[in-house]
Formats: sequence, structure tokens, C-alpha cells
Amino acid sequence: MLAVTILGNNSALPMHERHPTAQVVTDGERLFLVDCGEGTQIQMIRYKIRRSRIGHIFISHLHGDHYYGLIGLLNSYNLTGRTEPIHLYAPPPLQAILDLQMAAAESRLCYPLVFHALGEDGILFEDTRITVRCFRVRHSIPCWGFLFREQPRPRKVRPEAASAAGVPSSFFPQLKAGEDFIDAQGRRIANEQLTAAPPVPKAYAYCADTSFHEPIAESVRGSDLIYHEATYLDDQWEKAHARHHSTALQAARIARLAGAGRLILGHFSNKYEALDDFREEAATEFPDVEVCREGVTYLVG
Repeated sequence: MLAVTILGNNSALPMHERHPTAQVVTDGERLFLVDCGEGTQIQMIRYKIRRSRIGHIFISHLHGDHYYGLIGLLNSYNLTGRTEPIHLYAPPPLQAILDLQMAAAESRLCYPLVFHALGEDGILFEDTRITVRCFRVRHSIPCWGFLFREQPRPRKVRPEAASAAGVPSSFFPQLKAGEDFIDAQGRRIANEQLTAAPPVPKAYAYCADTSFHEPIAESVRGSDLIYHEATYLDDQWEKAHARHHSTALQAARIARLAGAGRLILGHFSNKYEALDDFREEAATEFPDVEVCREGVTYLVG
């Protein structure tokens, strides 16, 4: 199961009981942290996120509302005696910032912190279950989005059909890989008669802080769920452009251009207390849209 839990959905200033950006992507028992604004640890406690299951942290850019909670989280892992490594994917200058903070506190981590500097678009992490890619977005400083995509799963053998066709269990790996079976009489039995198709791999795209930038749509094409910032409503599009942010309507255009399944909006300006207008505005361009809410888990696909 691929899902995302929102820990913070506001922009730079925490207001209206909303917090700076942070969210957790769930892949089975494993958690990935995406951005880590102030208060992220408190939000994890509030929403019962098991931080011990986080092994990979992705920081989109170095504006404070996206990483000021990181050093506290890393230190908490130290205080609780963590031994498993943390893999941190972030803009290159963050490594020197963390080194300075740790040196000033005369602290040493009791677990490996493996730093991966963001650079060109491409795969950051891959295993048999999932791939995580980064892609550049358009902001006032270097900034990246992240695409989480499930790996294709093997086909599922139908035991009764396989037994009736005389397929030995030693051939099951070939069936899972999609091969047809040839029986003792030389007859070819189509794989589709012996197996069931696996679930279609799901994809979640985190589009970070960005002004309206059409190439983003290509980077996240076909995603089942897209998170896109919507700092302002469209009557403030000039301010959004000047500050390298997007409006709800512009976020919806990216979702439409990408052929997305669903869209969730976030990173709201503190000038807005009520958020219903964001959904209504975006729905004129892309109907399957929600305003992301803190503490809510959204299933991907």
C-alpha cells in the first residue's frame, strides 16, 4: 500500500493551527519523510507516526519552513539510541549546515547519517518495491520535487488452473515472469490462463515549492496522486509569480496536463484562514481535487 500522511500544510508562517511543510509517505511498514519544517516531531507524536520506521528523508530546498525541524529530529534519534542508518537526500549546502550545528553542540551521532546531494533529475533510491526520483521545479532557490513509484509486481499464479494444466511448481517463477507453459503434449497454454495480473503500480508526486512551470507535468506524468503547492488563490497570481509560488488554479492545470488521477493542494499562505475556496477554484480546471488536511492519510490510487 502506498499512502501519504500530511503533517504540515502551511507556508512559512505557522498560523490557523496549521504547520510548516512535512509529510510521510508509507510503503508497507516503511516510512519516507518528505521535508521537515518546525514542529514535525510534535506532529509525528500527535498523529502516531512511528519515526523509528523512517530510514530515508528527502528535503526539497533550504527555505526554513521545509527543514528547520530536521536537526531536532536527527538529535532525537541520537537520544533514543538509534543504530540504523538514516539516508538524507537534500541540496548540497545542507551537509555543511548540519556539520556546523553538530559541532557547535559538540555532538556526535550514534548512527550513520548518509548524505546524498541532490543534483540532476534522476533516481535517488530504488529497491524491489519502489523507486524514488527527483526532478527540478522552479523556485527562488534550487528546489526539487520527488516522485515515488511502485515497482511492477510479478503475476500471481492461479494454483487450481496451474494444477489442472499439469504445471510443476518448479515452473512457477517463469509463470510469474509472464511466460507461457508448454505441456507434455507440446501444447502451449497462455500465461493469462494460469495467472492473474498484479495490481497496476501506483505513483505519488510531491511537487514542492514552485511557480507555475509546465515541464513539471511531464516529470510527474500519469501519477495517481499529485501534491502541488497552492500558496495563493488566482486573484493573487501576480504575487504568486513574484514570490515563485503557484495558485490553486495553476496547480490544477499541472495536474490536468500530467494526466493525474487526483490532486491535493497544500502550502497555503497564512493570509487565508478558510481553505474551501482553494478546492472550488482548482475544481474548475481539475475536478478530482482536495485541500490537504493535517493528520489525514491519502491513499495513492
